[in-house]
Amino acid sequence: MSPEPTTLWQEIRDEAHDFSKDEPVLASFFHSAILSHDSLETALGYNLAEILGNMALSKLAIRQVFAEALENDGSIGEKMRRDLLAYRERDPACDKYAMPLLYFKGFHALQVHRVAHYLWLNNRQALATHLQSLCSEVFSVDIHPGAQIGGGVMVDHATGLVIGETAVVEDNVSMLHAVTLGGIGNESGDRHPKIRSGVLIAAGAKILGNIEVGEGAKIGAGTLVLEPVSPHTTVAGVPARVVGRPREASPALEMDQRINSPL
Repeated sequence: MSPEPTTLWQEIRDEAHDFSKDEPVLASFFHSAILSHDSLETALGYNLAEILGNMALSKLAIRQVFAEALENDGSIGEKMRRDLLAYRERDPACDKYAMPLLYFKGFHALQVHRVAHYLWLNNRQALATHLQSLCSEVFSVDIHPGAQIGGGVMVDHATGLVIGETAVVEDNVSMLHAVTLGGIGNESGDRHPKIRSGVLIAAGAKILGNIEVGEGAKIGAGTLVLEPVSPHTTVAGVPARVVGRPREASPALEMDQRINSPL
């Protein structure tokens, strides 16, 4: 059973204590990254600042920007917690709540995007774009700050992920590395995909254009999607074609990437 939001931070702290006992060489790291902080929000800002800070944008400045965004927009922290739970529940390689916070670049990139999106909406496009660029350079994940992303999202491995400016990703979506939610040319306006809740997008899938992928759909690995996908449908191939229906109502939660049910 997942911990309540109010107890998640304490669970992460308990895990960090255990990590320190198990690996004393890293005790100072776990102290700086988790145990020295009084909230999950400040720990998140510290860890991302340590990774992203450079001569142009200092670690301190990044921490201040994150603190401002998290304080002024409570949905960022709420979605971040749901993302943490999603990794713990869906990723078999994640057996501790602290692991995404410390090590998973998909989680890191999502949280950078959430702050960049806040800045984008508050007429600070230059800083939002700078964070996007840093995220792309450091994590190999390129999410435009204009994109709208819900909570409970998991991006496994994440290398090569691209999400365009007018894309929408609803709650409880899972996707893997090298996924593209892009456009189909140099058109302007609303030009990127809309991914509804519960969708699973497997590795290397490319979904292009202002099209909708319906709730609970499954997109097979390496699939090229150029047309809308109906809810609770499995598509695969280049170009995509309907090959079945998922057994699960929300494939994102089960993470079964097999083409496992006929029409």
